[in-house]
Amino acid sequence: MRRWLSLSTALLLSACASLSPVAPPLDAADSGWTAAAASTRTVGLGLRGGAQLADGVRFAGGVELVADETSPLHSLSDFKLTTDGFISVSDAGDLVRGRLRFGHDGRLVGMDALAFRRLTLSTGDPIVEKVDGDAEGLLITEGGDLLVSFERNHRIWNYGDPDRPAASPRGVASPDHAFALNDGMEGVSVRAGGWRVTGESGGVWDCGPAGCAVVTAPPETPLADSEYRITGMDRDPDGGFFVVQRSYAPPIDARARVRRMDASGVLGPVLIELKLPSTTDNFEGIAVERRGGQSRLYILSDDNNNAAQRTLLLAFDVRSAR
Repeated sequence: MRRWLSLSTALLLSACASLSPVAPPLDAADSGWTAAAASTRTVGLGLRGGAQLADGVRFAGGVELVADETSPLHSLSDFKLTTDGFISVSDAGDLVRGRLRFGHDGRLVGMDALAFRRLTLSTGDPIVEKVDGDAEGLLITEGGDLLVSFERNHRIWNYGDPDRPAASPRGVASPDHAFALNDGMEGVSVRAGGWRVTGESGGVWDCGPAGCAVVTAPPETPLADSEYRITGMDRDPDGGFFVVQRSYAPPIDARARVRRMDASGVLGPVLIELKLPSTTDNFEGIAVERRGGQSRLYILSDDNNNAAQRTLLLAFDVRSAR
């Protein structure tokens, strides 16, 4: 979403390395993707006192993605892992893919092979209008299909193969709820037999080919920006889900939390909390994988194509809940 802020230079405190150019993909032009120029730099958690990590959670590296102001690599609103890298979506209507780069110790140190392609309408035409292209979430189903959730024109579309998305996507089940214009289906995740959806201002639904069922009803009064609202979700390898939450109070109080969510929609204790003076921004995406016997979480921030914000990808290792 684009209701955001002009962050102060305090958010620049965690930059700790020079820019590293990102290598382009070799096969982008042959598959409908266009190579995207960018650089990355490693970041830490910033000054002490802001980042709070629960027992069993370890910071595993972070990078800032740096691109020209006209680049499609801005406004990234969700992020999921694929068999050979990652795929992301922007609220400007683009898909982005690439690979993660790790150091010898397994810490996240960069990105490579970045490419993008424009999302399309059901007619096969490229998305042009913001009302049609405000993509906020994505997931890959158990069958390997790419689903993208949109707000403003609230819907979930199936684009098929993530490597070669269908030119004419088809609609799939989404919650029967009157979402506010700019508060839609921010958190989406694969689940057994379908997908789970969370509304930014409240509500949890389990969906599948036959429709959606309410898990947690949205509140009568929608959650305010200053409250922690779910902006991203992915499946927990140990069962249930991980969610990232965001809160914002003007002029610069941007915060993020990561928690577990169980099958009934109940949230667990805070595992990660980010606030000033630590590294923080508009975190909206989350991806999870099993790595080294524990869960590796990645959280992604949407910079709103605002020079005062950053596109950050932070990694954390979380001990199994079992």
